[in-house]
Amino acid sequence: MTVAPVLGLILAGGLSRRMGGGDKPLSVLAGRTLLEHVAERFGPQCPAGLALSANGDPERFRDVFSGPVLPDTVPDHPGPLAGILAGLEAASARPGVTHLVSVPGDAPFLPHDYVARLVSAAAMEGRPIALAASAERRHFTSALWPVGLRDDLRDWLARGERRVGGFIERHGAAVASWPVEPLDPFLNLNAPEDLAAAEALLARAS
Repeated sequence: MTVAPVLGLILAGGLSRRMGGGDKPLSVLAGRTLLEHVAERFGPQCPAGLALSANGDPERFRDVFSGPVLPDTVPDHPGPLAGILAGLEAASARPGVTHLVSVPGDAPFLPHDYVARLVSAAAMEGRPIALAASAERRHFTSALWPVGLRDDLRDWLARGERRVGGFIERHGAAVASWPVEPLDPFLNLNAPEDLAAAEALLARAS
């Protein structure tokens, strides 16, 4: 399947309270950071490369991530939509890049056909956005976004809107679903016990 020119965006702007604070994507799973696991699966699927959405000093990621680190371009840290806007603005500056694909930085089991299936779903259903789903749950930050939505998203945030689902509903979205056996590919690791469970899953798989 031919994949459209897309820039991949790893969202790393959360406060990680359940992990004890800090940057959750820098938590270690099986000897490597979650960020490295995500980038390893996601990078080959993104012809325009990967970027990281994160505020603060970008140097804290340099040992494990070589791509650009994008801070929010709107004030007051309004959540993941601000990171997606920064990604869309970065994608729009790259010749030929038509879409952004986002993933959270704590999903180390991302499917290898993730981008291709989102692109296909959007084309087949004629929708501007495409979402991933598993276990009958839609993953709003695991999605394909056309670069042309950036101005509307900026206006949406300027009006004080924050809801990712609300913005998606505004434009409409296709959905691509994945099975959850033997493992949910969109499993988020939100707490230390999740890391321990993921370690056990990897050990069994190997």
